[in-house]
Amino acid sequence: MDSQAFREAGHTGIEDIATYFDTLSSRPVVSTVEPGYLRKLLPSSAPEEGESWSAIHADIEDKILPGITHWTHPGFHAFFPCANSYPSILGELYSAALSGAAFNWICSPAVTELETIVLDWLAQILGLPQCFLSTGPTRGGGVIHGSASEAVLTAMVAARDKYLRETTPPESELSGEAREDFIARKRSKMVALATTATHSSAKKAALILGIRFRAIPVRAEDNYSLTEEILSQALAQCKAEGLEPFFLAATLGTTDTCAVDDFAGIVSALNAFTPAGQPGEVWVHVDGAYAGSALVCPETQQEVNISLLSNFHSFDMNMHKWLLVNFDASCFFVRDRSWLVQALSVNQAVYGNHASDGGLVTDYREWQIPLGRRFRALKVWFVLRSYGVKGLQAHIRRSTKLGDEFADMIRSRPDLFEIVTPPRFALTVFRLAQKGEAQTLEERNKLTKELYDRANATGYMWFTSTSLDGRVAIRMCAGVRTTEREHIERAFKGLVEIAESIMKA
Repeated sequence: MDSQAFREAGHTGIEDIATYFDTLSSRPVVSTVEPGYLRKLLPSSAPEEGESWSAIHADIEDKILPGITHWTHPGFHAFFPCANSYPSILGELYSAALSGAAFNWICSPAVTELETIVLDWLAQILGLPQCFLSTGPTRGGGVIHGSASEAVLTAMVAARDKYLRETTPPESELSGEAREDFIARKRSKMVALATTATHSSAKKAALILGIRFRAIPVRAEDNYSLTEEILSQALAQCKAEGLEPFFLAATLGTTDTCAVDDFAGIVSALNAFTPAGQPGEVWVHVDGAYAGSALVCPETQQEVNISLLSNFHSFDMNMHKWLLVNFDASCFFVRDRSWLVQALSVNQAVYGNHASDGGLVTDYREWQIPLGRRFRALKVWFVLRSYGVKGLQAHIRRSTKLGDEFADMIRSRPDLFEIVTPPRFALTVFRLAQKGEAQTLEERNKLTKELYDRANATGYMWFTSTSLDGRVAIRMCAGVRTTEREHIERAFKGLVEIAESIMKA
């Protein structure tokens, strides 16, 4: 393909993408293909000779799109959104053209410097404390990772390294094999903490690192948030068992219910256990993968008391969930960059250059697990400039309003539905209403599951389910950019029709 053929194919591709979004609501939300469908349609080996673009292009609609579940469909209410927007797509296109493994500043200075700048912009928009800016007093800053799972793993690696460094006697007092034995024994006692509502990525990070992991049970009466009381009890239990907590995964917007942990309570509990700033303090990582986007609104910053994050060590949010940037753009902020550099810096002669060797620049390879990295900051820059702060706020407030309106619709039919947890951040969690006093939990769960399955089978709406203390519930998220009031009303009407038929049966 030469430049002229690329121009022609590019025009076709842009037209296809625009048409895709214009007609998206006419497609079923979820792919209906059977497992292994694509192997039956494609040759068993790659072609010996190159094919024309027209032949490749024809296969996109015929073979690929039938196997796509449309995460930007207005009827997609499952999981959390996987955002995109036209400026973001253009940023991805330019990023692909400017391809490079930008692990060092010298590899492409603009890649590193734009990332530093746009993440400072984002930190300011989110209202993060100054310590999380690259220009802040603690030499913090942000880096774009692939996902929140990568961010929590990176944070846990840095936390482990920091804890061992602070609690192991200096080389002058303990060296050689005795030092290695001491560290091995200490590592066997270290434990990472989270809650039963924390995303599974925290447990997976501990599994990868070979570290003990404990999920602290959270309660319905606390709206499934981590409280000071519960955390204090867990810390005391660890101490009684001779375990050493070194990491806590807190959450701003849990997956099941969008609960927000009690940040003030966490600060209080940890200060009573090991005061902040003391050697051996517990690293607190705040996972705001989805709901962190809502911090663009000052009212959310005030609601969660965002200034409390200055007591914590790292924070992560995914612009690719709710803030109009396509996957992947997980924005990870740390209070002190040296914690990452000390844990993750592995040098090789080939990496050397004057700027890096002189400490004049940021080399993001020292802030992440992989070496190479893409120019992800470009699409973030495009979105921030295209929408502006007011545009981002309008998007979040519109989605939140749609979620609140759906919750009001559910409340309007108490004969059919029950809201399980308070609606938050455009998420409503509900289940089928009680059908008679004699109905058991098992029977009610079975009927709620039937409602869920039949709703998803309609093709125009898709939800995910969860289980809270044994109660099967349905999660409805209204955060997709293309979702409008009419789609919320259609979903509610469909749910009512199905629920009425179940109740009458």
